[in-house]
Amino acid sequence: MPNPYEIYDLLQDYACGVETVREVIIGLVWTYCEAEACGLAMSPGVPTRTLSWAGQLRGKSVAELARWVREFEPYPATVGMAAVNAAINRSHCLPEGLTLDPGTESANLAVFKHFLPFIQGKKTVVVGRYPGLQEFVMAHGLDLTVLERAPSHGDLPDAACEYLLPGAEWVFLTASSISNKTFPRLAQLSRDAVTVLMGPTTPWIPDLHHFGIDFLAGVEIADRETLRATVAEGGGVRLFDGAVRYRVSPLGAGAAMEWSKQLIAQTAAGKETLTRAMEDWYGRGETRRYPRYTELDATNRSLSRLDTCFKRLWDAARHDG
Repeated sequence: MPNPYEIYDLLQDYACGVETVREVIIGLVWTYCEAEACGLAMSPGVPTRTLSWAGQLRGKSVAELARWVREFEPYPATVGMAAVNAAINRSHCLPEGLTLDPGTESANLAVFKHFLPFIQGKKTVVVGRYPGLQEFVMAHGLDLTVLERAPSHGDLPDAACEYLLPGAEWVFLTASSISNKTFPRLAQLSRDAVTVLMGPTTPWIPDLHHFGIDFLAGVEIADRETLRATVAEGGGVRLFDGAVRYRVSPLGAGAAMEWSKQLIAQTAAGKETLTRAMEDWYGRGETRRYPRYTELDATNRSLSRLDTCFKRLWDAARHDG
């Protein structure tokens, strides 16, 4: 496993593009960032009246806001995470996986229902409480413990992670742990468990395999207009009523390698297009700097990050073989 804090370096690498932020909405439950694509992150649970930058984010680059993902202050960190996801969602193809139909249950419970055959009889820890989970656990007789910063309904405080996660067989880890900076330690503690990173904050990147994540249970956006309206109007689980859908994708070494190859091919094609355009630009005798040079530079950095990811996977596969 790489240094767990490297997660913040790679998130910035993936969000180094030049696209302009059109809108940021900090809703009661979710924070929304829109550029060429849109991204989500869970909003801080603590209200504030002192955001010095309110009204000044529109027009900044996604990369500029993405740097805030490193912050420890909850509001900048959340905006940074939403910007990262907006950047990732612009150019990334999703990995192979299954889009979940929640049916009559809540969307979060659909994730646990999907994994039910695997977690029955297994010592399972869930970091973060989800609506209806207690009833789901009782109905299926699961050996499941919830860790929560504000414990209720038999939850344990999040400090219990030091004792419970090393012995867990399955761990469901909320992706908001990335923005609140608990992810590095939680990932370390969960390295011997099958770990699912879940929630709308989940970034769709194959590098998470290197941090011990075995499955991604993130969202795919179905209706951007509905998504924006739901966030702006204070929606929580209503997000899943047409705006987004849960998607579960395995992130084992083989799946991560295949996904990395697809992303490398996609990014390399974009680089080739920009490079040819730059050659044409200077071939016409232009002496000014190529106007899309910054975009080309960002594409090169993304390609370098993907190459590093693939090499780690390749080296690990050869070692295991």
